[in-house]
Amino acid sequence: MNSEPEAGKILSGMRPTGRLHLGHYHGVLKNWVRLQERSQCFFFVADWHALTTHYDDPSEMGTHVWDMLVDWLAAGVDPERATLFIQSRVPQHAELHLLLSMVTPLGWLLRVPSFKDQQQKLKERDLATYGFLGYPLLQSADILMYRATGVPVGEDQVPHVELTREIARRFNHIFGRDVAFEEKAGEAVKGLGKKLAKQFSQARGRWQQEGDQEAHDQALAVIQQSVNISAEDKERLIGFLDGGGREILPEPAALLTPAAKMPGLDGQKMSKSYNNTIQMRDDPDRVSSRLMSMPTDPARQRRTDPGDPERCPVWELHKIYTASDTRETLAAGCKSAGIGCVDCKKPLLEKILEEQAELQDRARPFEQNPARVREVIESGCERAREVAEETLNEVRLAVGTKY
Repeated sequence: MNSEPEAGKILSGMRPTGRLHLGHYHGVLKNWVRLQERSQCFFFVADWHALTTHYDDPSEMGTHVWDMLVDWLAAGVDPERATLFIQSRVPQHAELHLLLSMVTPLGWLLRVPSFKDQQQKLKERDLATYGFLGYPLLQSADILMYRATGVPVGEDQVPHVELTREIARRFNHIFGRDVAFEEKAGEAVKGLGKKLAKQFSQARGRWQQEGDQEAHDQALAVIQQSVNISAEDKERLIGFLDGGGREILPEPAALLTPAAKMPGLDGQKMSKSYNNTIQMRDDPDRVSSRLMSMPTDPARQRRTDPGDPERCPVWELHKIYTASDTRETLAAGCKSAGIGCVDCKKPLLEKILEEQAELQDRARPFEQNPARVREVIESGCERAREVAEETLNEVRLAVGTKY
């Protein structure tokens, strides 16, 4: 499990639940913007995943999808740097999900922690469906489809990535070795050319006999630099190097992201279910009204009562938005009753409204011309389908459905 990804392929998605709030912005989207600068990123709208728990109320799905995409673009997610797409527009996900289900033990799905947790939290919904039981497998298909090396997740989602690793390992074990694997690997070595073949064989020998990591890296470098063999043969040689079969589906790593600490307007975690959110593109008057009426330190009943910032919900927002020197001044004023709660809220409101204005400015071109959002997504879906089809061709060949 990694906390800081190397440059590679990143896959992440969100269920479409409508307009996003500042918790999404600070907890997820800012990280996406950072990742797209250093990695090949695939960010998708998980509309099929939304149906696993809300299949009985799809009427608002379309509105939610486009509202969420505008928020992504307003946050700085760049379709020139990352591939943005809608899950259901890439039907290859469904086929890979089906093929993976053929080799996934039922017990693996039943033991996923979120299976029982969500059933408890959503007791009012009928979740006795395969869609709900199988959604972690659909997540695995999402990840493996793009051969993602990293998946940014919170602590609670790590088991889902571990399940994906197990599924990839099982799939590779079952389908990565064919009857003529050794023979085909030998032909692939010859295909490297005389010089590279010798380098690879010597390095492979040192790795397998002595566990020489440097030799392993050298052998991998030889495979990657060769222009004479196919992508399939490269994967076969990687399996040959490690003493196994061909790695058809690489195992992803869980990239732990910091726990979201965005407080809501009542001091609890910002969440739609608590009705305590500030949307990313909220109405300025609503933001001002709700922020200025936020509860503060209960000990400050009167203006002259000293307070404790650490007991005040507003202070948690200051930790995110306010510079440390300003926070020190505000804390001193609160503790001495030198300032009132309104005085404390004003600089915070100013910072939030400033951020809101930036988000509104970036969103405006897409709000005024929705066709631009659709053009971005059509282009992203096309790119995603191309990558997905490459992976599926390998999978079909492995499982025997490519005749």
